[in-house]
Amino acid sequence: MATEEEFRAAAEDVKGLASDPGNDTKLRLYALYKQATDGDVDGKRPGFTNLVGRAKYDAWAEVRGMSADDAREAYVSLVRGLGA
Repeated sequence: MATEEEFRAAAEDVKGLASDPGNDTKLRLYALYKQATDGDVDGKRPGFTNLVGRAKYDAWAEVRGMSADDAREAYVSLVRGLGA
């Protein structure tokens, strides 16, 4: 299981990635980070004119119910897989 320190280090490593991992990966990183730090998504889904907000909401909603520990572990694993 990833420790809080490993999670924080991975979050910093993401900022220094040599190449853009693509929108799908960035949305997955966002979702796992938010799940690990804030828990399940809440509130209303943004409207159709807010494409970025809607994509972020949907990505976060996909990991609803995942524990914070599992989200941290998945986040760290994904960042390591990106070569960070």
